[in-house]
Amino acid sequence: MNNTARIFLGWALACASAAQAAEPVPIRIGEINSYSSIPQFTTPYRQGWQLAVDEINASGGLLGRPVQVISRDDAGKPEEALRHAVELTANEKVDVLAGGFLSNVGLALADYALTHKRLFVASEPLSDALVWDKGNRYTFRLRPSTYMQAAMLVEEAAKLPARRWATIAPNYEYGQSAVASFKEQLKAKRPDVEFVAEQWPVLGKLDAGTTLQAVTQAKPDAIFNVTFGADLAKLVREGNQRNVFPKIPVVSMLSGEPEYLDVLKDETPPGWIVTGYPWDQIDTKAHSSFASNYYKRYNENPKVGSVVGYATMQAIFAAIAKAKSVDNEKLVKAMRGLKFQTPFGPAEFRALDQQSTMGTFVGKLDVRGGKGTMVQWRYADGRDYQPSDDYVRAHRPAAAMQ
Repeated sequence: MNNTARIFLGWALACASAAQAAEPVPIRIGEINSYSSIPQFTTPYRQGWQLAVDEINASGGLLGRPVQVISRDDAGKPEEALRHAVELTANEKVDVLAGGFLSNVGLALADYALTHKRLFVASEPLSDALVWDKGNRYTFRLRPSTYMQAAMLVEEAAKLPARRWATIAPNYEYGQSAVASFKEQLKAKRPDVEFVAEQWPVLGKLDAGTTLQAVTQAKPDAIFNVTFGADLAKLVREGNQRNVFPKIPVVSMLSGEPEYLDVLKDETPPGWIVTGYPWDQIDTKAHSSFASNYYKRYNENPKVGSVVGYATMQAIFAAIAKAKSVDNEKLVKAMRGLKFQTPFGPAEFRALDQQSTMGTFVGKLDVRGGKGTMVQWRYADGRDYQPSDDYVRAHRPAAAMQ
């Protein structure tokens, strides 16, 4: 190699090094979710957060830096989620942890966040324990909790003439928490009610015939249902065949979400009182803009997962902008009382228990054009269904509120 070639090579390497040095280091978000085990929710969820990331990067990123999400699949297993959390923080050096679908996975990640003092934004896990009994200063939750959604449903359930109630819920943290919250709040509004039967099927292994037989033998006036996914489909199909539905009124958590109605189709049980998402009937500016952009990007309509994924990133972006930093402790402080935007409208994280005020929709199920839909619905703002400060203080560790 002659001198001219050496000079040119040195110049080229110097230019490349300078260009590389000039590139801002991305803000890295580690995201963990049950992509392989619950794809009907987590696929639109991933699309939602991808849309939010693309939008923020198109606008110049945050703090002059692009945003990068490094995603991992926990397969619905707490031990897998923990393994990924270690890898993301130790090897990938992420600035924030986010995600979670199942409540037991969310609680495992929350415990990791506490032990390692790392911010964790829980997207979907609904267990009350996440922000109360097992809450900690590093964990924040986006979606309305089981307590909040139970409160929304109790408001309607208390109007029914039903006095004898039965419950059907998956036998793990989410189901147990939902039933406990529903019982507590319904009895407070209707001291005359009694719960005459409880069924606790293993998640994903519901024997619908046996479950419904045990419930109907107790002769309830109404049923509170917490099953979802494949278990919900089995329950509805068996209940329709046995004429249990609509003979016995049902109040059901999450069953009005498109993820599940798209599966039920014309088997959707009319009259069920549910929480859900009537995406095609919401005409607010914020939602219309989100739904339009989502459709343009993916050529499909949004689901609840889409909203949750998008809003999770919006909350994280707002915290980073408020803190003007990705320093962990500064982000935790910024998250407390943080106001941010969602496709459902403005929300904030209540400082006391770090629970978001993002709400959901309450209405009844019906079948229109061979498809399940929500009717007679209303938006239930989460801030109206959070418990009192005294209630939270009685359930949340004092250290978590420091």
